[in-house]
Amino acid sequence: FDLSLIFVCCGFVVSDTNEVDIPPNTRVGTKRYMPPEVLDESLNSCHFQSYIMADMYSFGLILWEMARRCVSGGMVEEYLLPYHELVPTDPSYEDMREVVCVKRQRPSFPNRWSSDECLRQMGKLMTECWAHNPASRLTALRVKKTLAKMSESQDIKL
Repeated sequence: FDLSLIFVCCGFVVSDTNEVDIPPNTRVGTKRYMPPEVLDESLNSCHFQSYIMADMYSFGLILWEMARRCVSGGMVEEYLLPYHELVPTDPSYEDMREVVCVKRQRPSFPNRWSSDECLRQMGKLMTECWAHNPASRLTALRVKKTLAKMSESQDIKL
């Protein structure tokens, strides 16, 4: 399996020496899903692990989107984008930086999640993915293991 294809698709360039050349502009992607360190331009672009932890923040937002569409007790929320109530439809970097970095807000959980064990645990999981400090975020392996444990311990219909 050749990782260089993935790197090229993500905007990285793999040199002849198998080193990854990372573009100087780290503000690429969908603004709404950008982590605090990208929005405030503090991402350490010299360490690839920084990009991985940034992706875990975005993954937490995707979990939030999916959990909102889970039927529990015959109820389900309508589809909405993360931060829908806090920023315009097409937010600017400044809109997102203000909400995510300055105010440190995250998407809210519907009340029904507190009475559903699976959604409560998912809320905890996503909260740990979108921690403000990248070093505090869960790793992909930890998320995988937690989801596997949840699947074993609960009657989850996929």
